[in-house]
Amino acid sequence: MSQRTRAGLLALCLLAALWATAFFVPLPYVTYYPGPTVDILAEDDGDEIVRVNGHEAFYDDGELRMTTVYVSTPQEHVGLPELLRAYFDPDAAVWPRSSIYAPDETDESSDRQSEAAMVSSQDTAIAAALTQLGEEVEPLVEVLDVTPGLPADGRLEVRDVLLRVDGTPVTDAQDVVDAVDAASPGEPIAFVVRRGKKEVAVDVTPEEVDGDLRIGITPGVGFDFPYQVSVDIADNIGGPSAGLMMSLAIYDTLTPGSLTGGADIAGTGTITPDGKVGPIGGIQQKIAAARDAGADLFLVPADNCDGIGGVDPGDMRLAKATTLDGAVATLDDWVADPDTDLPSCEETAS
Repeated sequence: MSQRTRAGLLALCLLAALWATAFFVPLPYVTYYPGPTVDILAEDDGDEIVRVNGHEAFYDDGELRMTTVYVSTPQEHVGLPELLRAYFDPDAAVWPRSSIYAPDETDESSDRQSEAAMVSSQDTAIAAALTQLGEEVEPLVEVLDVTPGLPADGRLEVRDVLLRVDGTPVTDAQDVVDAVDAASPGEPIAFVVRRGKKEVAVDVTPEEVDGDLRIGITPGVGFDFPYQVSVDIADNIGGPSAGLMMSLAIYDTLTPGSLTGGADIAGTGTITPDGKVGPIGGIQQKIAAARDAGADLFLVPADNCDGIGGVDPGDMRLAKATTLDGAVATLDDWVADPDTDLPSCEETAS
């Protein structure tokens, strides 16, 4: 065997080893694919997803779909074959891991953040819908998440309203953080919370975690509503991006007549208590998911308009959403005339 032949064979072996390594070694990227859609106006196991107590509810025909994205998790092995598959899929996307997850983020911590964001988003969506209807909504501080295994586990519960901590009224989430930071190791902190319709006194003793005292809750903004409204979304769906669609579903349920005109409406977007629509991630994948689910109209957050280039909506119309009030008006106009001019992302681009 000549020296040139041996060198060629060695190069081929090295190339094969390189490709094998590339196929099996995790790469620092995240993949996005269209996920399932959920009709918030539907029933789940015989119960309405939007539930109302203390106010008349109107359950009409039509669908208001929240859209989701399948995102590879922080600890998921994403190799070259998966990246190539996503790269060549017109409905998928590839992003650097560093732009989606923190360096030390785990599957568990990501899930907990997503669950807390969904709790906050549901309450904010209710606040936005009731504000749209002219109701008075008062902000308060509530528990968005309780970390298993830390001192608050079994003592405090998600959606406990935090009234007082060590005798001091709680006016914002920072009051709770400051109380924990000022606590003495081994000494309990006295909480008074509203749980349902009762005030409950709870003592929680913080413990040191990575050099800091922790009790294991995420406090955040909640609201005091004039009557009870809830949105029962499956536990495996998290994040804040369904805010707009939940608000529309609540508004539709609390008002007579069908906001959708019996049609299939989808969309996405965060929401603020005063009804401002905010941007989300995975807009192209969410449009594709709605298209494949057969939606007739999709509401695009105004700040996502510059990210929809190249997506194929099929026969589904796209309309820009800036506020809840504007989205309601858009649906009213579209139901009256599906061919009417609607707020569009082309207007934003121009």
